[in-house]
Amino acid sequence: MNNAFSILVVDDEAQIRKLLEISLEANQYKVLFAVNGKEGIAISASHQPDLILLDLGLPDEDGQVVLRKLREWYQNPIIILSVKSAETEIVKALDSGANDYLTKPFRTQELLARIRTALRNKTTVNRESVVTFGNCSVDLSSRIVKANHEIIKLTATEYNLLALLIKNDGRVLTHQYLLKEIWGQSYADQTQYLRVFVAQLRKKIEEDANRPKFIITESGVGYRFNSG
Repeated sequence: MNNAFSILVVDDEAQIRKLLEISLEANQYKVLFAVNGKEGIAISASHQPDLILLDLGLPDEDGQVVLRKLREWYQNPIIILSVKSAETEIVKALDSGANDYLTKPFRTQELLARIRTALRNKTTVNRESVVTFGNCSVDLSSRIVKANHEIIKLTATEYNLLALLIKNDGRVLTHQYLLKEIWGQSYADQTQYLRVFVAQLRKKIEEDANRPKFIITESGVGYRFNSG
């Protein structure tokens, strides 16, 4: 599967570029490199990579600015790799359109898993109307949700929240993003709404709501749907 995918690494640190070159090419990805934001944007436009690994600490421009510029036209996944680990930085990047965020130093196998998830979702999620995970299935066209082949009843809000998470499988969605998408701008700070509805959904779709496998909490940031 990997042979068709190209990945652009935007990072000014030579050691990181070498590590990623070795790891990505060993997994049959085509790797492109840029050492600053201006070069990263130019290569993204000319080569249209399938995924971008973007550092936030670039020498010419803040990576958050580069991210926002890319998201004006670039639709494929962007994963942030950064030494910045503050929740505010992570939330800012995710709200600006990043699909995922890993702090340096990162584990290579974890990065590769995140890349596989992002690329899989890029090619399959948009064209699949029925999504299955665990003992559940969700028909996104008919809005029918089943667990163990039995229809389970969800409120309109519960369904909308679940569908939004599923359509962004593997992507971290911030509290603010989810609240604005489901309830509207005026609810952007009402995180208690989100906690209540996530808890209700987990009781209906998780085998053990106290140890969720599908709706994963990203502490202080938001939630990630993991279809497995």
